[in-house]
Amino acid sequence: MRYVSAYLLAILGGNGSPNKQDIKKILDSVGIETDDERLNKVIGELNGKNVEDVISQGLSKLASMPVGGAVAASAGGSTAPAAGAAPAAAEEKKEEKKEESEESDDDMGFGLFD
Repeated sequence: MRYVSAYLLAILGGNGSPNKQDIKKILDSVGIETDDERLNKVIGELNGKNVEDVISQGLSKLASMPVGGAVAASAGGSTAPAAGAAPAAAEEKKEEKKEESEESDDDMGFGLFD
């Protein structure tokens, strides 16, 4: 991800086609060592492509992925049990938060490593 980020930073900086040295310079400026194999792969995949098009294609792929509890609810066969369990889970969380707040008062603001 760091190589893609550096590539995008180079493009945002006005470099239409960043090369290996451009990305290494960006990464070295923040103290990140580069892996030539990964760097070459990123440059090979993105070189000559319009970055906006690549991003929009990626967003369309992400839109088709299931998120959250949708997979678990569909695996159960019915969403009714999941909906009934939600209020009980919310009550348990409230009780846990109350217990945590009481415990945090015991140290009177002093931590082990303060």
